[in-house]
Amino acid sequence: MTAKKTDETSDKKSHGDSVILVGNKNVMSYVLACVTLFNKGSSEVVIKARGRLISRAVDVAEITRHRFISDLEVKKIEIGTTTVQTDKGSDLNVSTIDITLSR
Repeated sequence: MTAKKTDETSDKKSHGDSVILVGNKNVMSYVLACVTLFNKGSSEVVIKARGRLISRAVDVAEITRHRFISDLEVKKIEIGTTTVQTDKGSDLNVSTIDITLSR
């Protein structure tokens, strides 16, 4: 998992602070983070998730677009696969998604 953490760090540097990593919090926490970033002047916000949390990232993007900021559009959606090492040392492929919202 350490390789993934370095990838996330480099992604944050390239996108600034407008990256939201979706985890185990409820959907509205991430929606609030998106709305806050746009209200602070960001023109783009990237929502990142992997594995089972991909559906939560899609929910965050759609709720933000339809209920809170209606002039947002989905600029780009990137999907991919990341290899993660389990505790036992074996490799596991995990799907990833990056959803870019822009004004």
